[in-house]
Amino acid sequence: MTSDLRELYQEVILDHNRTPSNFRALEGAAYRAEGYNPLCGDKIQVFLQLDGDRVEEVTFQGAGCAISQASASLMTEAVLGKTVSEARLLFEQFQELVTSETQTPDTDEGLGKLNVFAGVREYPMRVKCATLAWHTLKAALKDSAEPVSTE
Repeated sequence: MTSDLRELYQEVILDHNRTPSNFRALEGAAYRAEGYNPLCGDKIQVFLQLDGDRVEEVTFQGAGCAISQASASLMTEAVLGKTVSEARLLFEQFQELVTSETQTPDTDEGLGKLNVFAGVREYPMRVKCATLAWHTLKAALKDSAEPVSTE
């Protein structure tokens, strides 16, 4: 990854940490889940409202490092308007993006701004920060009452 690209990615992450999209509780949310990363203390709640099989509204609340907050923010933007199966596919693609040894065009395609997290794979301890919101979203889509833990 070039230095300019790395700086751009860092700036996107910092911007979404400072002013996250969809950062609020969603009153009357039909689906919700809580997630926790005990290693660093990141905590998140994801709230969902579906219209049939489509994500009509998705918000989050929580506290944590810049990577976890930016990931949650960008995740809410990415899944809004998607079907449940499309949101699950995005989860799988994002998971592969941050955990795979090599970048593949298949992984990058369709992730858009989420590609800013590609560099996280170089820091295994940060992968859990980046994926916490996604695992919490997955639990909310399953309507799971059990809190999600990265451990």
